Amino acid sequence: MILRRCVLLLLPLLLLLASGLGLGCFSETNDDLTMVSLLRGLSAAAPVADLHLYFHGYAAVWSRLYTSFPAVPWYALTLYGLLYTATVLVFCVLEKLLRGNVPVWQQLALGLLFFAVAWLEHGFWFNYVRVPLLLAGTGVLFAAQRAPARWALLVGVVAFSLAWLIRPSVAGLGLLAAAPGAWWLGGRRALPILGSGLGLAIVGAVVLQLTWGPMASTYRRLDVLKSNLNDYQHYHPTPRTAPDSLALAEARHWMLADSTLINEAMFQRVMPLRLPVFLAETAPAKLLAVLQQLARDYFPLLLALAVVAYQVARVRPRQQWVFWLVQLGFVGLLLSLGVGLKLPPRLALPLLDVWLLAGLAFLARLPAPALGHSIKLLLIVLALAAVPYALKTAHRREVLVQEQHANNSKRQLIISHSGTAKVVVTDALEETYKSVSSFSDPVFPKSVRLLSLMGWPTLDPSQGRWRQQLTGTRDFTEAMRRLATRPDVAWVLTPEGARLLNRHFSLRRQQGEQAVCWQPSEGAIQASQPFQLYVAEVN
Repeated sequence: MILRRCVLLLLPLLLLLASGLGLGCFSETNDDLTMVSLLRGLSAAAPVADLHLYFHGYAAVWSRLYTSFPAVPWYALTLYGLLYTATVLVFCVLEKLLRGNVPVWQQLALGLLFFAVAWLEHGFWFNYVRVPLLLAGTGVLFAAQRAPARWALLVGVVAFSLAWLIRPSVAGLGLLAAAPGAWWLGGRRALPILGSGLGLAIVGAVVLQLTWGPMASTYRRLDVLKSNLNDYQHYHPTPRTAPDSLALAEARHWMLADSTLINEAMFQRVMPLRLPVFLAETAPAKLLAVLQQLARDYFPLLLALAVVAYQVARVRPRQQWVFWLVQLGFVGLLLSLGVGLKLPPRLALPLLDVWLLAGLAFLARLPAPALGHSIKLLLIVLALAAVPYALKTAHRREVLVQEQHANNSKRQLIISHSGTAKVVVTDALEETYKSVSSFSDPVFPKSVRLLSLMGWPTLDPSQGRWRQQLTGTRDFTEAMRRLATRPDVAWVLTPEGARLLNRHFSLRRQQGEQAVCWQPSEGAIQASQPFQLYVAEVN
């Protein structure tokens, strides 16, 4: 027993380390390092201790740790530690599921193949969203499998709580996805962990609603609205005035800081949801993209799910109609997310993982010979699928390495452009965080402060305080006007960002105010570059 526990603790650690050292760690999006820059106080007036929508409690701890020990990558260490926890939990679930039913070598082979084709991507192509879904799902399955043991229930509750604090909606999605597998693992004994998770989610949501201030509540609503526009393609905008047209252009460029332009009233006025148009034009294209994505990127898991379904259809166990109903439920969940919202890899693979675990939990209810046959067939299919999947992963790594090097070079170029400036105003920085390791904190020279014009953080309440500290006003337009007159400010902008700023000030200029225009500086980078140094001309 001691040896088995050591293996269950050490094997996931060794696999994650081997993946990180062999393949590297890359960020799926720019979200992770963008949040680190806020937590470090790099792009804010001070280290941000409340991210409002994410990392409840975590942010307060991290901001203090970054202040005291800035050289340590606290964000990455914490989240990869939680990913390791979820990995241990899933290996424990698999081991107990197969113990006594299949030989040890088959248990080990299945665990290794499962990691290779269904789990490796989580650490290799990292995003914080993966962690709460995996941690909540595996925690619930672990507790249900070992019910009614109180210690297991405690593990499940703690895992779900830690996941919920990272991002409540994603942890709730993990609970929903894990519910069928939890029921098949524990039956009625799974009700305490399912009820505890649901209760914690409801109580937590109520607490957030009661404790959020007006600014945080507005931020949350605007965050949903901008996602509906930029991420989900829900809207078919119809701007009728110049301010609305400018607001739409800035929102699409993720320049969301000017609340006089980009507000709830603007979204209601300019971007009504036209369901017939969405269903006729947008939904079919999104559906096709989801189907292609799943078949192209996750064919090993789809094949594994097909093996499970084949075995259930072949053996015809009692109450198999429940199994098929659950399969339809998972298909509906994936397609509804992909069409109604979006299904990026950070959601798709964790959901497929939990789906496969649920199928294995159902197979474990079959007679031992049928289960043994199923595992052998599953091993053969996964072993065959692992070969093309390994080639695909190697190609993805090459692409990510190239993108990482390019983005690191761009970020260094932004630093070089700053020269002796004390403040860098830019809409080009966030894009350079994509594909960079979460362990590589975005450290700039200590004398340089960043004011970002692009990205979801421009909605964050911390940015108003940051403009106040830099310029004496929270108002976006006036803050930019004051910064334009300062010689210690460097403007590193994309051509689109410069055009939007010029358009913004052309429209927002009041009678008697000086005109402000941004032009490429003498000796600036060629126009073929994604960004360059601009000079603010005040007339």
